[in-house]
Amino acid sequence: RPWYADVTSYQWLVLVIASAGWVFDTFEGQLFNITRADLLSDLLTASDDVESAKRRWGDIFLAVFLIGGTIGGIGFGALADRWGRKWTMSVTILIYSIFSGLTYFATELWHVAVLRFLVAMGVGGEWSVAAALVAEVFPPAARARASGIFHATSVLGTWMAAVVGMLVASHWRVAYVIGVLPALLVFAVRSQLEEPKRWTESTQLDQPRGRLRDLWIDPEWRWHAILGVLLAGVGLGTFWGVTVAGQDLVQHLLVKLGKSPVEASASAKFAYGFVATAGSGIGLLAFGPLAERIGRRGAFALVQLLSLIVVPITCYLPTTYGVLLMLLPLYGMVTISMHAGFAVYFPELFPDRLRATGVGVCFNGGRLLAAPILVLSGEIKARLGVIDAVSLLSLLFLVGLVIVWFLPETKGKRLPT
Repeated sequence: RPWYADVTSYQWLVLVIASAGWVFDTFEGQLFNITRADLLSDLLTASDDVESAKRRWGDIFLAVFLIGGTIGGIGFGALADRWGRKWTMSVTILIYSIFSGLTYFATELWHVAVLRFLVAMGVGGEWSVAAALVAEVFPPAARARASGIFHATSVLGTWMAAVVGMLVASHWRVAYVIGVLPALLVFAVRSQLEEPKRWTESTQLDQPRGRLRDLWIDPEWRWHAILGVLLAGVGLGTFWGVTVAGQDLVQHLLVKLGKSPVEASASAKFAYGFVATAGSGIGLLAFGPLAERIGRRGAFALVQLLSLIVVPITCYLPTTYGVLLMLLPLYGMVTISMHAGFAVYFPELFPDRLRATGVGVCFNGGRLLAAPILVLSGEIKARLGVIDAVSLLSLLFLVGLVIVWFLPETKGKRLPT
């Protein structure tokens, strides 16, 4: 029987709404990346060294976003276990939509910093809630594939942000007005979704829900949380240090072949934003079926092992733009596919009363671990050059393989109660 044979129309609706929230979640996160140059050019004062100030403030805003996402992911995850998935998802969507729209009125850099922090809180919280919701609603035979589809839709958010960037050109404020539109999704959340039966039943038990200390007191949940944070740290660290660096590899090669920096930059954005990202979407979609076939641990191990092989090949083999374009989809596919595994795996590690809390801690704790890797990657690239640095950073997947060795296998098991 096909995996979707027992999936009901309501369960498909849950997947569509949760995925839409995640698509807009990704879209809001990418808006700053596509408007950063024009935004900073407008808001920096005449006395600033523009290029160095852009780099400095770009790093500051990214750090602010990581911190906001961590706090929001953990905080709203805990609230979702206490107050329900439906209400909390609505709040997170409103937060990232409204504060993104308010960026239109920003006139100072600190305005942008505060608003990006608040947007990040909604972005981090929405994923935690939606991942738990999909896992709890879908039947066991379809859970891994549905969770993988849910996370894979992030590619649509990246493409949407790229299209909006092209449409608004240098009018960066308009992009943030468009960022208000996801708030309309709240009407679908409030009118169409019901609280999962598992969560409703857990409220009848005489147990506290959504308490962080309960996650750390119990040795089993504590061990799962630690392993989850470490695994997410590898995935998010390699995202910034390796996956996103596919754009740098393209630009480096084109400049080496005689292209001007402006031409090389335009070609690199296309190669990463569309070609590599298309491969990333395939990899994310493939993780769910792979996890059902060879298990969660086996899927994580396989994609990281393939990354250790594909990344050096992509770095050193291409001598023409065409060859690199052919390798980039495979590069994007293997290096990012494990991110869908977070949506599949993390909800299976924690009981009903701590599921969204644990998911939020794992994924967003990984953000904090990835932050120093992001800073370190910049230093390594400056010292070694892009090619050697990306190859070196891909060794983080070896760390991931070690972590996988200690992970529990959840394939074929019921969600913990």
